[in-house]
Amino acid sequence: MEREPLGLYVHIPFCSAICHYCNFNRGLLDEALKAAYVDALAVHIEREGRGDPIDTIYFGGGTPSLLEPAEIARVIDACRGAFRVAPGTEVTMEANPETVDERRLAGFRAAGVTRLSFGVQSFRDDELRRLGRLHGAERARAAVAEARAAGFDNVSLDLMMWLPGQTVAQWMTSVEGLIATGVDHASLYLLELYPNAPLQELMAREQWSQTPDDDAADMYEQAMDRLGAAGLAQYEISNVARPGRECRHNLKYWRDTGWLAFGCGAHGSRDGRRWKHVADTRAYVDRVKAGADPVAEARHLDQETRLAEALFMGLRLSEGLDPDAYHARFGQDLWTRYGEALAPAVEAGLLLREPGRIRLTRRGMLLANEVMQVFV
Repeated sequence: MEREPLGLYVHIPFCSAICHYCNFNRGLLDEALKAAYVDALAVHIEREGRGDPIDTIYFGGGTPSLLEPAEIARVIDACRGAFRVAPGTEVTMEANPETVDERRLAGFRAAGVTRLSFGVQSFRDDELRRLGRLHGAERARAAVAEARAAGFDNVSLDLMMWLPGQTVAQWMTSVEGLIATGVDHASLYLLELYPNAPLQELMAREQWSQTPDDDAADMYEQAMDRLGAAGLAQYEISNVARPGRECRHNLKYWRDTGWLAFGCGAHGSRDGRRWKHVADTRAYVDRVKAGADPVAEARHLDQETRLAEALFMGLRLSEGLDPDAYHARFGQDLWTRYGEALAPAVEAGLLLREPGRIRLTRRGMLLANEVMQVFV
């Protein structure tokens, strides 16, 4: 039987500046290192390819749009040479608004990128400054318009809520800004404050604080209601899309299907094996150049862990889970295994048990981490 197509994740670690909140694997742009890194990516992809079927490629970062269109084309060409890339494959590239213009975007489109994901975060200039972003709200709006002019018919953007000093009304200003751009997809995230992020120190110095948890819940619920009314339906806890514009690559994560990883710090998953590449950019380049394996960590998940993780991720989707499908896959009845532990969530209205389906309610999505502790 033909295997379900895999996804490819390609990590690009370079940034023009380091945002105050960021905890991703990234570093400042070094042109010489960037050239060597693109070479290493192409070599690694060509070396690891076994002709498996592929139907998504995702360039994440960092800031992938700091690569030149020819460099993106080289990596995509390596993917096509090493794998069976299906017609209509979704090829996503993350981009920052200040790194693109219509000419560059047209070049990325010609290189094979089919979907753009803009890191906007806010449509308020004061909030963008607090986050350490290099673009302003007007530049973000212009970038989306330029993407349309360059021929992109699948454009996403990210927004971040619960920012320092942000009110519900201010957050909804950004939501309205998102809707006004006419994008096809959006991801909405709560700000996470990491201990080593500069934003922690900045908040203490400037005496900024986040609004109460109840306000964060209001931000989430009001945004989802407004986006739904504007034609962007929620399909995952943090994601909305117009019909047919759900991110096919990210669905592989939530539905627990396989993806391969390339680049420093990138994570891959296939057939119960999880792995992570060495995080340092230069070390990744050197290992690939030497013909060595860049994997720094790898583990095989037992069946119990795979079941729990599949449930944990699958419940993030608005469609929820099909218990019969999980029984067929893992040989365990969901309700026999977890029914007693899940009963309080059902009784509290956080989880719905329907014929052939279990799913979180909107309130359940707000408290998803509490519900999903059952699977940890």
